[in-house]
Amino acid sequence: MTKRPAHIVVIGGGHVGLYTAHRLQHRLRRGLRRGDVRITVVSPDPYMTYQPFLPEAAAGSLSPRHVVVPLRRVLDRCRVLAGQATTVDTARRTVTVRTAAAPHTPGGTTGADADADVTGDTTGPGVVHLSYDELVLAPGSIARTLPVPGLADHGIGFRTVEEAIGLRNHVLEQLDIAASTRDTDVRDAALTFVFVGGGYAGVEALAELEDMARHACRHYPSLRPEEQKWMLVEAGDRILPEVGDRMGAYALRELRRRNIDVRLGTRLESCEHRTAVLSDGTRHPARTLVWTAGVKPHPVLARFGVPLDERGRVRCTPTLQVQDTAHVWAAGDAAAIPDLTSETPGALCAPNAQHAVRQARRLADNIAATLAGRPLADYRYRNAGSVASLGLHKGVARVYGRRLTGRTAWFVHRAYHLSRVPTVNRKARVLAEWTLAGLFKREIVSLGSLEHPRAEFELAAGTPRDPEDT
Repeated sequence: MTKRPAHIVVIGGGHVGLYTAHRLQHRLRRGLRRGDVRITVVSPDPYMTYQPFLPEAAAGSLSPRHVVVPLRRVLDRCRVLAGQATTVDTARRTVTVRTAAAPHTPGGTTGADADADVTGDTTGPGVVHLSYDELVLAPGSIARTLPVPGLADHGIGFRTVEEAIGLRNHVLEQLDIAASTRDTDVRDAALTFVFVGGGYAGVEALAELEDMARHACRHYPSLRPEEQKWMLVEAGDRILPEVGDRMGAYALRELRRRNIDVRLGTRLESCEHRTAVLSDGTRHPARTLVWTAGVKPHPVLARFGVPLDERGRVRCTPTLQVQDTAHVWAAGDAAAIPDLTSETPGALCAPNAQHAVRQARRLADNIAATLAGRPLADYRYRNAGSVASLGLHKGVARVYGRRLTGRTAWFVHRAYHLSRVPTVNRKARVLAEWTLAGLFKREIVSLGSLEHPRAEFELAAGTPRDPEDT
């Protein structure tokens, strides 16, 4: 009787999902070649977004295609299933995946999963049941929003490459609006840019875009850079807490030196009618409001039947196994993993890329050890430091206790992330584009029409655009 191959299912195609599957390819290459092991990666997107590069993509220093890593190219020995895992049955070891709707095949499975390891029939078009021997939960996180009036209508997120490029187009469009109107109220609102959240995403996005917009003003004779009003709203008493107090204070001074209005201990209370109302009582008409105030674990975890902590993260052991749940593993933003290097009792690993990449490697090694009957190892890693960009040629860094600022920190920031982005192909493309960006001026073209590519044809055909298509 032929032995059924071991099936490893990875839910999520982000940092943890990609790096775990990639390392498993290496560790289990003989089993994959012989057909003893199968790996399936379930991800809504066919690519992994390297989020630390989003600010540079928004500012035009990097092309959008170089910020993402195609899963199918990197995971050439894995099956990549485009879809969203909806439920997990840990008793039967099955995962339900909602894929794009597809016609039924004679065998009862969807075309997208005709060769997958499937148990039972699909329950509807595009719904697939996968069986697994080992399951990795890495759905990542989503933006943590608050019930702020008007936020859903006017806020812009900054977690995906689509949002980064959309924000770039939006900022350049505001310069066009300001340059083409004599209405002072419209002009002031168009030139006011409000960012909420003083962490990495908020500070780096604001700093890069402010650099870009100030440079773009050279090509608008009717605009002066000092007319722009850039604001950073942070509820805490400091920005960039990850780089430490001294480097955070330096970053604050650097932003304020550039006439960026940083408001600490302040919250956004409303942004209805395109007016940012702050908790200090001030009101700021603004056509741009970017929300970067933290993240939270993906809510789909609540339907997986695994133990969660008070923040919605999966409770894990130091070996990255899910507590009290056999054959299920987790890592990254969505996992509560004990920090064995901390002297604080009960401390957990921070949800950042440094931990995610290293957890993925340990997780893959432990799964390989499980299949081979070897003992598991605990995840243990002491943070080497943090780096942050404050715009072109500006940055802060704290690396192995050393504090760096300015151009040196900016260079370390780029060097670190270049070393972390997956594949030699991607590294070479990013390095080449950085080199070209250093030789030529920034591009300041807005391609906002990309969001509605059929609009011109529909107008020519006399068919009004359906809002459902946007």
